[in-house]
Amino acid sequence: MNVLNLSAECYPVAKAGGLGDVVGALPKYLKELGVNAMVAMPFYDKKFVLENTFESVYKGNSKLGYRTFDFDILKEANNVLGFELYLVKIPDLLDRPDIYSYPDESEQFIAFQLAVLEWVLSTNKPVDVFHCHDHHTGLVPFLLKYSYKFNSLANKVSVFTIHNAQYQGWLGWEKLYYLPDIDGTKGGMLEWGDCINPLASAIKCCWAYTTVSPSYLEELKHNSNRLEFLFELEPQKGVGILNGIDVDVWNPATDPMLSFNYSKTTVKANKQKNKQELCEKFGLNPDKPLITFIGRLVAEKGADTLVELIREISLRNQDEFCFLILGSGEKEIENDLKELQTYLKNYNCYIGYDEDLSHKIYASADFILMPSRVEPCGLNQLYALRYGTIPIVRSTGGLKDSIIDFDNEGGYGIRFDNLELMEMVIAIRRAISLYQDQKRLDQLRKLMMGLDFSWKKSAHSYNQLYKRLTKST
Repeated sequence: MNVLNLSAECYPVAKAGGLGDVVGALPKYLKELGVNAMVAMPFYDKKFVLENTFESVYKGNSKLGYRTFDFDILKEANNVLGFELYLVKIPDLLDRPDIYSYPDESEQFIAFQLAVLEWVLSTNKPVDVFHCHDHHTGLVPFLLKYSYKFNSLANKVSVFTIHNAQYQGWLGWEKLYYLPDIDGTKGGMLEWGDCINPLASAIKCCWAYTTVSPSYLEELKHNSNRLEFLFELEPQKGVGILNGIDVDVWNPATDPMLSFNYSKTTVKANKQKNKQELCEKFGLNPDKPLITFIGRLVAEKGADTLVELIREISLRNQDEFCFLILGSGEKEIENDLKELQTYLKNYNCYIGYDEDLSHKIYASADFILMPSRVEPCGLNQLYALRYGTIPIVRSTGGLKDSIIDFDNEGGYGIRFDNLELMEMVIAIRRAISLYQDQKRLDQLRKLMMGLDFSWKKSAHSYNQLYKRLTKST
């Protein structure tokens, strides 16, 4: 079976969040099951591209409205990721360093989707399943079904994975002319909320959609940024599959980014060595429990609650813990977090994105806080488990599916239900108390590090979904 994943991100080529990690790992595990899983993504002028060899396998052109654009399909020549990787390069459109935030972002991703379909159509490339990820690729299921140009591909299966339904790729109707000739009677399959909505269109037109955790599948019916009714209309298409992690990349025993590697048997001593090194860098006390937050500094992640929480905990437990934040996002939150540095001695932050530092923090911290309002799956808590770092999470989405409170049978994390200050304070105080019980802490670390949250089970679920859908063609 040939599965082509379409995505704006893929680690280690280009990553802004969990989407990149998923697309960089899932194809590897599908290959182990005999699936020829491939990835097509936009070209970015980044380190990975400069350091690896690419060969042109197809040159073509397509139209974006009245504009004709040339594109080049580049294949990574040495299979360094364990699967076929294709980059779509378009001069002056898809040849830039950053993934997002350009003023012509909608043109970028529409051109990307059109180029991929043009390439597959023109070369008769064997593709049984188009697996599209998030709204950046959400027009593909519609184009396969209702564009005259690509109607010979209409029998190809399309699967759409929703990594985060809060972002939908909204387009004004004035951009409809960017698409090739379509069946005019099917314009409603593009529409939601009086605009072109790529994510909504994908849900309507795909053969099946998946969410990155079972709980998130249910939550979308109640909280999906005005798509709630659509999910009520299309429940039969939905499948919730909990994300996994790439245990080759996220392995404290072999992680090249760590100064001191460790396994279940050496976690206590070498985690402390990593912690001492990290705390020295950030001016923190390595003898106190180290709590961290890693991620986007946005309200969706609960980052707007951090300043008040850290102040409150500091008033109550000034000398009992340290807190370190790594992330970037809303400027107001960034500025408030930086201001805390001026008067709290048990706190520090690094504003920005640093993959190397994130690995060091997972390997050093005792606890990771995830107070998310919305968390479709969450990967940070899974990385934390792998590194023996106890997650403190709000019970939502994939956090609820993957973390069991340590006071329950078989539990290993700390959970709280509501994004309220006192509930979060109590959760932090429970963490501090747990840290003081080193015997229990050591037991939980070894339990967590022995859990299997790899992609093996999830890849099997995707493979079964592909098989079921392709049998119906």
